[in-house]
Amino acid sequence: MRVTPEELSAAVTAVLAEAVEAGELSVELPETVVVERPKSREHGDWATTVALQLAKQAGMPPRELAELLAARLRERDGIAAVDVAGPGFVNITLDAAAAGELARTIVEAGEAFGQSEALAGRTVNLEYVSANPTGPLHIGHTRWAALGDAVARLLRAAGAELTTEYYINDAGNQMGVFADSVISRMHGEDVPEGGYPGEYVVELAEEVVAARPDVVEMAREQARPIVRELAYEAQLGRIKDTLERFGVHFDVFFSEQSLHSEGKVAAAVDTLRAQGHIEDRDGAVWLRTSDFGDDKDRVLFKADGDATYFAADAAYYLSKRERGFTEKIYLLGADHHGYVARLKAIAACAGDDPEHHIEVLIGQLMSVKGAKLSKRAGNIIELDDLIDWLGADALRYTLARYPADSPIDVDPDLLRSKTNDNPVFYVQYAHARACNAAANAAAAGVDRSGFDAALLTHQTEEELLSQLGRFPSIVASAAELREPHRVARHLESLAAAYHGWYAACRMAPSVGRDGVADPVTDLNRTRLWLNDATAQVLRNGLHLLGVSAPEKM
Repeated sequence: MRVTPEELSAAVTAVLAEAVEAGELSVELPETVVVERPKSREHGDWATTVALQLAKQAGMPPRELAELLAARLRERDGIAAVDVAGPGFVNITLDAAAAGELARTIVEAGEAFGQSEALAGRTVNLEYVSANPTGPLHIGHTRWAALGDAVARLLRAAGAELTTEYYINDAGNQMGVFADSVISRMHGEDVPEGGYPGEYVVELAEEVVAARPDVVEMAREQARPIVRELAYEAQLGRIKDTLERFGVHFDVFFSEQSLHSEGKVAAAVDTLRAQGHIEDRDGAVWLRTSDFGDDKDRVLFKADGDATYFAADAAYYLSKRERGFTEKIYLLGADHHGYVARLKAIAACAGDDPEHHIEVLIGQLMSVKGAKLSKRAGNIIELDDLIDWLGADALRYTLARYPADSPIDVDPDLLRSKTNDNPVFYVQYAHARACNAAANAAAAGVDRSGFDAALLTHQTEEELLSQLGRFPSIVASAAELREPHRVARHLESLAAAYHGWYAACRMAPSVGRDGVADPVTDLNRTRLWLNDATAQVLRNGLHLLGVSAPEKM
């Protein structure tokens, strides 16, 4: 019997089913049984409270039910001992061979270890970043770029069918102001009041003129749509390049303008009217979002016939639904708290369940000590500059290791340091150390031709195996809760366990004073399996955070 938490959970579930079939117990079997590490290792390797949860349904005291399960669990291969503690806790101790078998399981699974079907069958659209295409990505977008991509990787690892999406705000007044700013720079003039003043606008003007030299001679009204489109495409290209540098990839870039040009905004109003939530009032078209928790009703079309931003929001939500996404996740910045109620109200007005079909996550701001305003943009801190200064790995790991709703003040000196105080260095160094240790073992003649799990009995090996075994459940819970920081914090615990094991246990044979090495044994070989399993889990975890796993540092 192997002993990932999932396999042990399945074993407990099987024991419950056997007891029911034997007439010893009458309960409805749970879909899964939770097994967790006890607070004290003296209480065993794993523990479950399933007896406490099912006792009332079974009509027996929790401890009596726990004893019934314990008796059956003791008969299963790979379990050394089962004890009942307190009111009905079931504490399980595995035999050394069963515990150590995990090392081989991980190595054989490779990149797939940690992946699951926990969210299989769920079709999800994840939208994040979605910055205006009128300027560079900046520090305000950095956190959601890192977190959004990590959440996407977790959802896919948990089996969800996922599409990542960037909503391009390419409609509205800001696009006209953007075009006017570029035209002004083309003619060597200051940008109009409220325009975009950065040096990047001068660069965009130069690109537009290079592509269409004739635009300089055109009347401004004639030039405006041409400049708008060319500058927009150029700036969007720069945004994509920055995201690529940051390791962030989107499946879809969705144009807000397309909602208007393809008649989807008008169609959305018709759909919502059919649902019975549209009201014509004072010459305008309103959506009664206050029926579903919003603080007031929202205007879709103003009295002059112009659509509002909210109308596009409603059309965009319905577009996601029409494209087959049963779950829509929005990752929004700290200044978007007011959007939560209105977006959920749109879902309710459309006939969806706002508790199931839409999820809105709000992230807090980040700051970086000593960060300088961009010379090109003038009034912002560009993401490109942060990448050049701190590195994509350091930024992404740091932003992933804190809950989204907690503000972050990044210490650049720490992020750039090569010390154990720097969390990303600490985890990456553990991976590099494991790779180097494997190379040294190979040079000493150690390979993976032998494996005896029962030999992994050192205290540090038990702790290391414990941390490795928790990885799949950590990934599954991080995906379900949209909390990448759970993975980051676990990797740090795993790195600590590995460093402790590395200091205490040798993989390569000892060399005597005469310079002759001891023979290679199965203990050496089995420890190489454990070493390589640790490297694999560190690599898998870092990948989920969008961070590299260097083999040398």
